[in-house]
Amino acid sequence: MYTSINFKTKKELKDAIKEGKYITVFQPNAISVAETQNGKCYLEGPHYPQPHRWYGEGMLQNGRLISVK
Repeated sequence: MYTSINFKTKKELKDAIKEGKYITVFQPNAISVAETQNGKCYLEGPHYPQPHRWYGEGMLQNGRLISVK
């Protein structure tokens, strides 16, 4: 999944979460329109067509990304 903001590094993403930015996630080209609202999600970035340089496991609460490791 991708984050709503195209972070170049996982550190940028972690800093944005600490700052309290509202970040959501999405699956590009997903067949299903159902989005994950709560629980684990697996992230990668930066967005295509750039090569993915980071990967992470995130936690969602009410559609908002609240942590990543």
